[in-house]
Amino acid sequence: MRKLILLAVIGLGIVSCTTQNLRNTMDLPKEWKHTTNIYEVNIRQYTKEGTFKAFEKEMPRLKTMGVRTLWFMPITPIAQQNKKGSLGSQYAAADYTSINPEFGTLNDFKHMVNEAHRLGFKVIIDWVANHTGWDHIWTKTHPEFYLKDPDGKFHIASGMDDIIELDYKNQDMRKAMIEAMKFWVKETDIDGFRCDLASWVEVDFWQQARPEVETLKPLFWLGEFDELESPEYGKVFDASYSWTWMHKSNDYYNKNLPLQDLKDLLIKYSNIGDASMRAWFTSNHDENSWNGTEYEKYGVITKPMAVFSATWNGIPLLYSGQELPNMKRLEFFEKDVIKWTNTYQNADFYKTLLSIKASNPALRGGDPNVSTYLLNTTANDKILAYVRKNGKNEVLVVLNMSKEPVDFSIEDNNLSGSFRNIFDATKRNFDSEKNFNFKVSDYAVFEK
Repeated sequence: MRKLILLAVIGLGIVSCTTQNLRNTMDLPKEWKHTTNIYEVNIRQYTKEGTFKAFEKEMPRLKTMGVRTLWFMPITPIAQQNKKGSLGSQYAAADYTSINPEFGTLNDFKHMVNEAHRLGFKVIIDWVANHTGWDHIWTKTHPEFYLKDPDGKFHIASGMDDIIELDYKNQDMRKAMIEAMKFWVKETDIDGFRCDLASWVEVDFWQQARPEVETLKPLFWLGEFDELESPEYGKVFDASYSWTWMHKSNDYYNKNLPLQDLKDLLIKYSNIGDASMRAWFTSNHDENSWNGTEYEKYGVITKPMAVFSATWNGIPLLYSGQELPNMKRLEFFEKDVIKWTNTYQNADFYKTLLSIKASNPALRGGDPNVSTYLLNTTANDKILAYVRKNGKNEVLVVLNMSKEPVDFSIEDNNLSGSFRNIFDATKRNFDSEKNFNFKVSDYAVFEK
């Protein structure tokens, strides 16, 4: 196993050297992307007020927790025709260049972005390019921008009857979309986009849009697609989703799949290389509302899965309330405020993980100088162990992925020397101390 993944890492580093060097030169202004994390903000449900001003008060707390990039769910007005629930979906836009009055004003948003930048955050916004709501301004001013059914009616997007699809064969629509994206960069100085259902939009649009929008400033692009399924999109975006991993890991826990299936999948992701990155997560707005909280999906391995998301090659992605933890599914089309307490039980847990992700060179995402090795243990069917190396820097991660206590040892030539546990500050020399006694839900992260 470890030989396979080692070959994948080294081979891709050689094959893509020229391409990677060119991309690195282009991305120098975005050096931060290799050490960042992303925190998804659901403005509607974050506070009782549900406004930018109210959320702004939470940012110092998130800064202390180690959050580096704030992703705001769609901030545009919501279409009223055929809307779902009493408030509608934030993903059914009525206008691409206006603010949802539910959240405040354009000046409120600008103030929040400025304050976020002052605190050291990067800010990205959700961009819904595939579709709009039924009464989007374009349906009146430019109905030719939309796909039509044979009867001439707007084409409903994949059974979701509150949204209609745009026609990307229309070059004028493409230009208007790009100008709308530029609006937010010019007017509010955002740092990038999280592109909703990116692979539902023709890849050549993103190839056209990115360089045009980036004439204003270098931006970070996170696409909602899995590069294993849509590899051509990975050439455009800085990072993508890890949907296949999320579904497979959910099935692993709930359908008792063999752990080897997850390890094999990680090799496939590693074979993609480092020209783009994956975002790893245990929850997001869709998963929480429609499929359940991370605790419903992962049970006793919820924290080990969170540790994985923060330490494997890529970018950790958190959702609003995971620092509590939030134990309920949030309504999507109604007001349903997160039940905040003053305890934030998981805040220190995430702070520790986000800190080492940001500071240790061995955890840089999308860096061909970092090698990742799956490690052999005496309980390979229950334990996921790996070490990531970048020069003299090494980070060891050991996770109990089973539903029972496990006594095991790590027997692998890729692990040696003394390490420090980042959670309890204890030290261990793995030349002699190779044995572990893990309880259910146990995890450990060590750095050399």
